[in-house]
Amino acid sequence: MPTSRTCPVSRDWRGPVRRRGFLLRGTDGDRRAAPDLPRPAAGRTAAHHRDPARPPRTTGARDCLSLNVFTPSTAGARPVLVWFHGGGFTSGSGGMPWYDGTRLAKEADAVVVTANYRLGALGFLALDGVAPANFRVADQLAALEWVRDNVAAFGGDPARVTLGGQSAGAQTTLALWSAPRARGLVHQVALQSAPVGLAPQTPAEAAGWAGQYLDVLDSPDLATMPADKLLECQAALANPFQLVADGDLVPNDLIAAARPGRALISWTRDEVRVYNPGAPEEDVEQGTTAVFSGELPRLAKQFGPDATLFRFDWSAPGNPYGACHCLDIPFLFGTHDRFPNAAMLVGAPAGTADVTDLRRVWTAFLHGERPVLDSPFLTEF
Repeated sequence: MPTSRTCPVSRDWRGPVRRRGFLLRGTDGDRRAAPDLPRPAAGRTAAHHRDPARPPRTTGARDCLSLNVFTPSTAGARPVLVWFHGGGFTSGSGGMPWYDGTRLAKEADAVVVTANYRLGALGFLALDGVAPANFRVADQLAALEWVRDNVAAFGGDPARVTLGGQSAGAQTTLALWSAPRARGLVHQVALQSAPVGLAPQTPAEAAGWAGQYLDVLDSPDLATMPADKLLECQAALANPFQLVADGDLVPNDLIAAARPGRALISWTRDEVRVYNPGAPEEDVEQGTTAVFSGELPRLAKQFGPDATLFRFDWSAPGNPYGACHCLDIPFLFGTHDRFPNAAMLVGAPAGTADVTDLRRVWTAFLHGERPVLDSPFLTEF
């Protein structure tokens, strides 16, 4: 029996299905290469296995381009959610237990796809003649193209694809929504805690960070250097790698470039308290506004009348983290049991794991309905 019981069957394009899920070729041998699209092998089926989360230091390394599919049934044509994880552009994995799509797929009657992509220096290092910027976004585009070509085999409708993400994953979701090359692959977007207050780097800024990174690396041979070494050296810099405005996949202004359409946009009340639970309320409000919520009304207006904007307000009684960054993730995926030692959930009342308010909002959105925000934990704006 496969690990992901909601997804009994998969199609494979590279021989036997690997235990890490479905592998997208693109970093074998040359990490400077853009991802190649997978080619399904006709008629081949096999048991599916989830992609176990890799340690952050090796996430984004060779053969990291995999994805996980969760579906209630391979029959039918239900809506699809493609999920891009967060992690500050440098860490995380679509295979982390936080993002187990089993419960969400079942309750929402939708196909849930979680994807991996190159991160940190492997995903964003921009060097003229060596590595163009935004490999991570190109990887995500390849995942969307795979979904278009293959999700019907998992009971999904390629004409009803929602692209969703949290934090850095929401930021790249927003970028792809406006990218001409992603047109037709995404039909609506759902953004949790997108740091829209942080503009993409300019090419000049990205080149400056690349120069500092090479100084730390102290080696001209990037192509053969172990991925662990490449990622270890980036820790010496202050999170230098993120989206780079390239006029192709990433615009200069993510909000101004957003085209009209259906959007579900949210943030948590105390986003930045995750970094300092003891911070004064005024500082938390200012930080949350500056990075996350301040520009969201402008973004919602850019999307138009089909945008839903709300704030996630639930917090455990007496917990100093309040409604902090990432707190909404277990409420979306129904994975509270996968957060056994999370400080932000200490003090949660009995029955919290059964709260479905956020999943009901997402379910309505996935199925093309206008979400009704009638929960005490969700405040509409």
